[in-house]
Amino acid sequence: MKEVYDYLKKVGVYYLATTEGDQPRVRPFGTIDLFEDKLYIQTGKIKPVSKQMVANPKIEIAAMGGGAWIRIEATAVEDARVEAQQHMLDAYPQLQDRYKAGDGNTQIFYLKDATATIFPLGPNAEPKVIKF
Repeated sequence: MKEVYDYLKKVGVYYLATTEGDQPRVRPFGTIDLFEDKLYIQTGKIKPVSKQMVANPKIEIAAMGGGAWIRIEATAVEDARVEAQQHMLDAYPQLQDRYKAGDGNTQIFYLKDATATIFPLGPNAEPKVIKF
């Protein structure tokens, strides 16, 4: 899991896919945090992505950089604890003008039953699968 965290942290921007009814939705994200041996993402409850993950917690993440690309399949599980929210916000102080732990809008999810596949670019490169 640490390798997945390091990869996403390094690339900075990844793309999160959800569904809304039968319509796929993809948008750029930039928050990733390790807390209590779980990988977390963050959003606001007022955003459509929040409602989409609550309605259908199956998500995918994709990113590319550093000579490889990654795809993560996971279930997003909300963690409403203030200490988990604060840990995320401490990792991203630039968000603290819009979000506060326990404000009723800050929302974090950890990735459960995740399968990350890292695909190195180049001939004869073998993908690496990481489950967490």
